[in-house]
Amino acid sequence: QVQVVESGGGLVQAGGSLRLSCAVSRNIFTTDAMGWYRQAPGKPRELVASIYASGATTYADSVKGRFTISRDNAKNTMYLQMNSLTPLDTDVYYCRARVQRSRISGYEIYWGQGTQVTVSS
Repeated sequence: QVQVVESGGGLVQAGGSLRLSCAVSRNIFTTDAMGWYRQAPGKPRELVASIYASGATTYADSVKGRFTISRDNAKNTMYLQMNSLTPLDTDVYYCRARVQRSRISGYEIYWGQGTQVTVSS
């Protein structure tokens, strides 16, 4: 089974930093595009940042200059460095991974269970 596991969330004061990790299980052929999304209670899930296998990245306007997305393709792992955090960043953060399970498979989308980020004022 393909597994996607986020880690690194927690409680931090405004202005502080956190680094999130997303690890995809090793029993897959390769990962393609990956992304971080966040969702507050009663709100739709929104894209925070995405990264392609090439390393090309995109960011939501609200996090540009503060967050940095990266990946280690050999480890099937993606990271999100979050700096200058504000209470508006308080959300559950989810990992999305486009995965090819074997050499002859097509690509499928997998989601992690999420990790809570709470920023106090």
